[in-house]
Amino acid sequence: MEDLFETGLQKRKDTLGEEYVSRNLEAADEFTRPFQEAMTSWCWGFGWGDDTIPAKQRSMMNLAMLGALGKMHEWEIHCKGAINNGVSKNEIRAIIHIVGIYCGVPQALECFRAAKKILDSEELEV
Repeated sequence: MEDLFETGLQKRKDTLGEEYVSRNLEAADEFTRPFQEAMTSWCWGFGWGDDTIPAKQRSMMNLAMLGALGKMHEWEIHCKGAINNGVSKNEIRAIIHIVGIYCGVPQALECFRAAKKILDSEELEV
């Protein structure tokens, strides 16, 4: 289990940024720490630690799934992570198009709003 946590911690930092991850772990208290540790081990260590799917593709899958679920706060966090993992502005747009096709125009509009905020702050080229 310790190996999964360490693997997960590194994968999480690689994708979401060391500052973001450290801030979240430091903010964890007795109530939230067990979840932070389990999520780091399970989601990031077990899930992202499996190198069968490269991080870029995994990020693209996450954006599609989070967009479909309408989890926009997590979508924004993973949009930044997707950029860190090499997902381009054009690829993000294409993912949002798929969300719109399968989940509806209102959900695609939510994704575009979130993406615009992130992309504007990152100043990415197409």
